[in-house]
Amino acid sequence: MAVEPLTSGASGRINALFSLRALRSLLLLLNAVVLFLLVPFRGKANSGDNVGKDEKQESGRKGSASTVIRVPWALLPWRNATMAVDHEVAAAVRRSQAIRRVFQDDDDDTVREFCLFSTARGDSLFTQSWTPISVQVRGLVVLLHGLNEHSGRYTSFAKRLNANGFKVYGMDWVGHGGTDGIHAYVHSLDDAVVDLKIFLDKVLAENPGLPCFCFGHSTGGAIVLKAVLDPKVEAQVAGIIMTSPAVAIQPTHPIVMALAPVISFLVPRYQITVANKKGRPVSRDPQALVEKYSDPLVYTGPLRVRTGCELLRITSYLQQNLRKFTVPFFVLHGTDDTVTDPQASEKLYKEAASTDKTIRLFQGLLHDLLFELEREAVTDGIIEWLNCRV
Repeated sequence: MAVEPLTSGASGRINALFSLRALRSLLLLLNAVVLFLLVPFRGKANSGDNVGKDEKQESGRKGSASTVIRVPWALLPWRNATMAVDHEVAAAVRRSQAIRRVFQDDDDDTVREFCLFSTARGDSLFTQSWTPISVQVRGLVVLLHGLNEHSGRYTSFAKRLNANGFKVYGMDWVGHGGTDGIHAYVHSLDDAVVDLKIFLDKVLAENPGLPCFCFGHSTGGAIVLKAVLDPKVEAQVAGIIMTSPAVAIQPTHPIVMALAPVISFLVPRYQITVANKKGRPVSRDPQALVEKYSDPLVYTGPLRVRTGCELLRITSYLQQNLRKFTVPFFVLHGTDDTVTDPQASEKLYKEAASTDKTIRLFQGLLHDLLFELEREAVTDGIIEWLNCRV
């Protein structure tokens, strides 16, 4: 089967999103917005009757040109209302699919359950857990997926952790998987950080006395990193694990950092097809790519402006606070990753103030380490690191 080499996560699509070509498209859109706002002011200084008569005569002349203002379909109010309903329906469909997968998981060694809880924003968050049946639980792992995917993709990884005595909790952050929101649209990654903190409180309340670790992949790693800068969260976790974390994104031009917030404020949900360009695969395993991009809970559409801006914002924040990290951590990265920068992970390792920190670079591996051909070796390394700290 031919595999289309799409990318995911905080990829080079960020640079494509805010490239000069993309900015020109946005300027055209903004120009249309201005014309739309000027529609009420169109008219002539003549009296109403004369204007009507003149316009009728003018429009009746063969070959005469009339002024036409084209308004983007996306700006029509009734379409926006319809789209809001469509997004709610789509989120409900995603949630039903996520729940169905939990019920269909018939495993003699693991109990898989789901739970929905509401945020202060009114969103319903989909969470799930994997509990070992015949193995005593001696630790907890709270898992955060990457951009465009969902926690259910990590079921095999969770069950490997179950077999070693770790109960696993997964949270679909806003706009992903079974959680509310426009698919893969992120209004603020700070919302995901807050949701993680609330979810962490819930997990610890259910499992008093057990050491808790956080795992984050790609953008999920960035969310975990920002969360543990909170002293309360740092005190709650025994350590964090990150695969291919989004620690830094380098814009193609310095002006991008200045324009991105403005553009995301004006047209936050705007999608640019150039930002969905083909790139290198995230895994060297063809079957893993087929499974990922045929999964309806995985988003493969164009990146939205606000989402790209949020990725730039959180990575910029992390770069300014690398020396403040004191939590024990284990970072894993493939040297051939073209989605997130392995050198940024090395910088995190070197500059973090943590006394317990480990980095492992996998030569030749790509972005989705847990879906690479060497996934067993990656998982074994994570389990070994956890075992040494429980």
